[in-house]
Amino acid sequence: MRPAQTTLWFLLSWMLTACSPPPLVQQQSYVFGTLVEITIYGAPETQARQATAAVLARFDTLHQQLHAWQPSALSRLNTTLAQGERATVTPELAMMLRDAQTLSTQSGDRFNPAIGGLIALWGFHADTPQSRVPDTAAIAGWVKRQPRMGDLHIEASQVWSDNPAVQLDLGGYAKGRALDDAVAILKQHGIQNALINIGGNVIALGQHGERPWRVGIQHPRQPGTLATLDLRDGEAIGTSGDYQRYFEVGGQRYCHVIDPRSGWPASGMQSVTVLVTGDRAGTRSDALSKPLFIGGAAGLAKTAARLNVSDYLAVIGNGQMQVSAAMQARLR
Repeated sequence: MRPAQTTLWFLLSWMLTACSPPPLVQQQSYVFGTLVEITIYGAPETQARQATAAVLARFDTLHQQLHAWQPSALSRLNTTLAQGERATVTPELAMMLRDAQTLSTQSGDRFNPAIGGLIALWGFHADTPQSRVPDTAAIAGWVKRQPRMGDLHIEASQVWSDNPAVQLDLGGYAKGRALDDAVAILKQHGIQNALINIGGNVIALGQHGERPWRVGIQHPRQPGTLATLDLRDGEAIGTSGDYQRYFEVGGQRYCHVIDPRSGWPASGMQSVTVLVTGDRAGTRSDALSKPLFIGGAAGLAKTAARLNVSDYLAVIGNGQMQVSAAMQARLR
């Protein structure tokens, strides 16, 4: 190769390298009892790894703070509430409890983190469900005591309840909150484009190169996806389903999403996925999928309208889908 050709070859090689986008940086972990995946696009690997490490550290902190049955700040609070006493909590936990109260009120208490005692009764306060239907009288007893988030009083960092039946389980809130925290942390580290997936609860930051982030919605009964959609910057999807934590007795499936009105696992739906954008999209997508799942197919549109959820996809008990017009326009 002649000198001029050599110079041209190195110049073209440098230009191609300079024009090529940085590769995706992906990191997986296991937090909140599920698989977590963080994907970053368009950032140097060192920067991406540092940002991912900070996000996973935050996830670990939330997991240790909000675990409902292992030693945590939340489990200690539950012990104090059961004794009818006041507890002192961190300002951050107090803020999360206020936020969960607001979401519970908006949902008509169908999203009700105060029913941790019922969830434990059904055996879902364990890594593996107990596979046993509780005594019906015990279920009725919990329902009669009507634990609600409205029974909780929060003043500064003091928390107490008029109802000793209140036992907090933020499992329907923590993953969404973690998504919002992850976006804030990534931005602090200069990351502009990322996708965070916590067991099917997903939020998008920026986009994937020249296109939005494309995500799949899990089929509740078969391997693979039911549909895909493009997530834009700041959008999140949250799914509630009967296919992740459940047990079967006598051919009947009992899932971990408990209807506070009856005390029994919600039935009649296989899954509900909502698409949310705006402030606290991750938190709201996680919490608001529960009332739609619990409310069932008959009241789906009405419940969604009351919660200002315009984008939803539901798979009802017989496998048929109900999709809002707004969500239908987004699906592939």
